[in-house]
Order: sequence, then C-alpha cells, then structure tokens
Amino acid sequence: MTLKDSFTVDGNALFVHISPSARPLSKIQPVSPVAAPAVVIVHGFPVMPEDRVNAVTTLPALADYIATETSFAAMSFASRGMHQSEGNFSLDGWCRDITGAIDLMVDTTKCEDVWLVGFGTGGALALVVGQSDSRVRGIASCAAPADFDDWARNPHKLMLWSREIGIIQDPSYPESFDQWAYHIRLFRAEDASKQLGDRSLIVIHGSEDKITPVDDAQAIAAAHPQALLRIIPGADHYLRHDPRAIALLLGWLERQLR
Repeated sequence: MTLKDSFTVDGNALFVHISPSARPLSKIQPVSPVAAPAVVIVHGFPVMPEDRVNAVTTLPALADYIATETSFAAMSFASRGMHQSEGNFSLDGWCRDITGAIDLMVDTTKCEDVWLVGFGTGGALALVVGQSDSRVRGIASCAAPADFDDWARNPHKLMLWSREIGIIQDPSYPESFDQWAYHIRLFRAEDASKQLGDRSLIVIHGSEDKITPVDDAQAIAAAHPQALLRIIPGADHYLRHDPRAIALLLGWLERQLR
C-alpha cells in the first residue's frame, strides 16, 4: 500500500513509496511509541546508465518486505535526477532529499524514530545526514564508500558521467561548477560515523565488491565504537539483491526495538 507517490524538495517532485507496517509492535516493549518506527531506504549512484532506473525500481518491493516482516513502516524514494524524479544530481542536493524524505516519513506516519538504510552512495549519504539529525536512531550502511575522494580528484569526469546516464539533463546546470563540486570532498562517511555517538550502526559489505573496496567498510565501522561489521563472503556490490544481506538487515532492525 502506497500512501503518497511524490513529495517536493527544492521545487523538485520526487517519487516516493511508503509502506505502513503490517505488524503491531511487540508486547515486550517497555514503552510503545505513538506510532510504528520507520525506515527510510536510500538508493545508490548509478554505475551504468540503466541503473538510473534499476537503482530505485526494486526498492519499493524492499520497503514492502520490511513493512511486512518487521514492526517498521518503510519508505523508498528516488532522489533528484533519478527515475521518475525531477531535478539534477548533486551530492548536497541528494542529502537535502534524504532530509526531505525523513520529514515526510515523520509527518505521514507520526513516528518518533527513523532508521536509515542506504546502499552504495546512499549508505554514505545516510551517514552524512544522520550524524546531525536527532530523529535518526540508527543506520545500516551497505556497500558504502568511506569518502568520495575518487570523485573529488576529477569532478569534471563525474559531471560528464552524470550527464551521460541522465541524472543531469539540464544543459545549463549547474550555475556554478565549483559550488557543485565543493561537497564531493566535504562529505565523508568515515568522519560522519564518528559523530553518531551511541546510535546504532551496522556496516554490511560484500567480500567481492569490485566497485567499493572492503577497506571502506572497515574504515566506516572502525570509526564508530559500537558498529557491527558484517562482510558477506562472495557477495558483490549489489547487496540489495543478496538474500544474506537482507536477512542481516531485517535481523538488525528487529533488534533495534528490544
């Protein structure tokens, strides 16, 4: 069941899918919140042109699955420039989209606590946003880079690739290339992990990830005093499609409520 199909951030209409929880909160809870806790799923950056579509079209099914199998309501959405969403890609813009998604989830479900689940770039940006948002109680970072230094070394290449795969379509965008590129080096998931304090963090990574090295997961986890690090043997970058990763994710979510 979808409650809304779009929301707006910075004037861009963004695709969204919200699944209310199908399960009541466990009776073992000492104090029940006024509403079910919520998960916001954050997609990654397209590795191939077709990923602009594929990176987001399978996530509503994951939101439905989380809402069916746990006591969480769940949301997936498409950031600016991605399939079915308006606007043009920028890292800081995608961070504002995550904050807008949290705002919408809190407003729609009346939840008090939100957990972020991010894949790839989405895992890194979930940490960047979550570190300073007190509504975020925990983060699952899946196949995320510890930083964006590779992109920062050649932001013009990133811009060209973003145009090629269609997440930047406006030929006059951005007004300032320097401003667009500024946040690429500024946003660092490893540093953000240090700022989570005692909030929950699980870092999931595939041992055979050819896109983001396992070292990145280890760096993110090492920066947090209580992080859970789970390396999945033989798994690649696309953990959304690995049942072992999803099982780890659901188990971690269930433990958040105890």
